[in-house]
Amino acid sequence: MREPLTHCSTTRYKISAAWHHHARPREPGWASSGPWLSGLEPCNVTAMGATIGDFRRWLLREPAPVVVAGLAFLVCFWRPMLTLGQDWWTDPNAGHGLLLFPVAVYMAWRRGIVAEPRPQHALGLWLLALSVLVRYLSGLAAELFTMRMSLLGAAMGLVVYAYGVRQLVRWWLPGLLIVLSVPLPVVVLGSLALPLQLTASRWGAALLELRHVPVRLAGNVIHLPGRSLFVTEACSGLRSLTALIALGVLVGGLWLRSPWSRALLVVLAIPVAMALNAVRVFLTGFLVFYVDPGLAEGFMHLSEGWVVFVAAFVILGAFAFVLARWEKSLGQVLA
Repeated sequence: MREPLTHCSTTRYKISAAWHHHARPREPGWASSGPWLSGLEPCNVTAMGATIGDFRRWLLREPAPVVVAGLAFLVCFWRPMLTLGQDWWTDPNAGHGLLLFPVAVYMAWRRGIVAEPRPQHALGLWLLALSVLVRYLSGLAAELFTMRMSLLGAAMGLVVYAYGVRQLVRWWLPGLLIVLSVPLPVVVLGSLALPLQLTASRWGAALLELRHVPVRLAGNVIHLPGRSLFVTEACSGLRSLTALIALGVLVGGLWLRSPWSRALLVVLAIPVAMALNAVRVFLTGFLVFYVDPGLAEGFMHLSEGWVVFVAAFVILGAFAFVLARWEKSLGQVLA
C-alpha cells in the first residue's frame, strides 16, 4: 500500500532529489574541451527545460499578453526589420549580415537560458520605452541606422524584462555579432572609404615600384604605361575590412579566453585587411602591365578579391592560434 504523501515524506523526497541533482556527475561539454570553443559553453538543459516548460504553461493559461506584445513589437519595428533584410540581400556592403545573423541565433540557442533567471521588469520596461522613443524620432528623420539600433534595443529590453541582465551577459557574443551585422550609415561609409582608397593606392603603387613597374600615382589613380587603374570605392577594401572584423570577433569569442587577446585579434584584423587589399591592387597592376590589360576587369578581378580575403582569414586564424597558445602557456606559468 502506498505511503501517504505527508509533510515528512515530502521533505525526504525533496532532500533526496536535491542530493541526486548535485551528486550527478557533470557531462563533459565544449567548455571542458579547451579554449577552441570556449565561447559556446553547454547550456544547462535541465534548467532551460524547466524554464521553457514554465513559460509554455503560463502561455497556455494567459496567451493574451504575449500575443499583444508580439503584435505591438511587429507593428512598431516591422520597417527596420524589412529594410535590414533587404540591405543584407541587395547591398554588397551589408552582405555579411546574411552569415552573421543565423550564426548569432544558433549561438544564442546553443548557450541557452541562465540557470536561475532573475527578471528585471522595471529596467526592461525602461529599455523598451527608450527604444520606442528612438524608433519614433528616427522614423521622423528617416535615419535607418538609428531605427535599426532601436530594434536591437527593444529586443534587449524584452530579454531583460523576461530573464534579467545576466541573460544579456550570457549572450554577449551573439549580441555583438548581431550589432556588427547592422550596416553603418552611408555618411560613415563614405568617410571611411576615401582614406582606404588612398591608402590602397599608395601601398599598391609602392609594391609596383619594388617590382620595377613604371608607375605614377595621382590620388587614387595609378598611371601605368598605356593604362590607368582607378581604385574605386568598391576596391577600397571596406567590405573585406568589415567582414574580417566580424570574423575576428567570432573567432576571438570561440577560441580565446582573455578579453585582451580578443581585442588584440580584432585590432590585428584592420592592418591585415588593409595590407592584403594593397596586395590585390598590386596584383592587378602587375598582371595588367606584364600579361594583359583585360585582367583588370571581369572574372579575374573578382576572383582576386576572393583569394585575397581567404588569405586574410587564414592569417587571422594564425594570429588567433598564436594568441591561444600564448594564453595556454601563460596560464601554465601562473599556475
